[in-house]
Amino acid sequence: MNTESNNQNTLNPAKWVDLYADYLYKFAFYRVNKDELAEDLVQDTFLSALKAKDNYKGEASEKTWLVAILKNKIIDHYKKASTKNESPLKLASEDAPSYDYFFNSGNFGPWKKDTFPKNWAGAENTYDTKEFYKTLEKCLSGLPEKWRGIFTMSLLDDNDAKLICKEFNLTSSNFWVIMHRAKLQIRACLEKTGLNYNGF
Repeated sequence: MNTESNNQNTLNPAKWVDLYADYLYKFAFYRVNKDELAEDLVQDTFLSALKAKDNYKGEASEKTWLVAILKNKIIDHYKKASTKNESPLKLASEDAPSYDYFFNSGNFGPWKKDTFPKNWAGAENTYDTKEFYKTLEKCLSGLPEKWRGIFTMSLLDDNDAKLICKEFNLTSSNFWVIMHRAKLQIRACLEKTGLNYNGF
């Protein structure tokens, strides 16, 4: 009866591009750091939403519903991008800093003098600048594909660790090791540019 009519009244696919394309693109771009990929994910989101519109119950706003679909698309991208034979703890490249770069005795030794975290007091004003976000995007792109997905799901989208472990088929200990190493790598990348962020 009213389910179909409510869906027609609540969803307006003809206006999705005008109303939400820019927002969804920015949302995707900050999580994948690739222009064409972000555009493709948004297009896939609209197509999936059109196919699923009869299942829309109106419990969330149209925008929130589209964002939820896009989040699932982003998760699917990262799951597909991480190959089966890729170690979940693999570093981004041979140039990426390992634990030996930061610590004197592997994982649990004291910090090396040259890599000890810098004093970031007073740097708060740099966090909301375009320069900082551009640098952060560049540093995120240096992470392995799987790491980037896990990192953004955790810190940008504030997802629970259990959910992330389930999505990426990780143990809890693997999740925390990946997060720790990703934070070390991003902090080192930010400090190379002279930008510091004490949130990591």
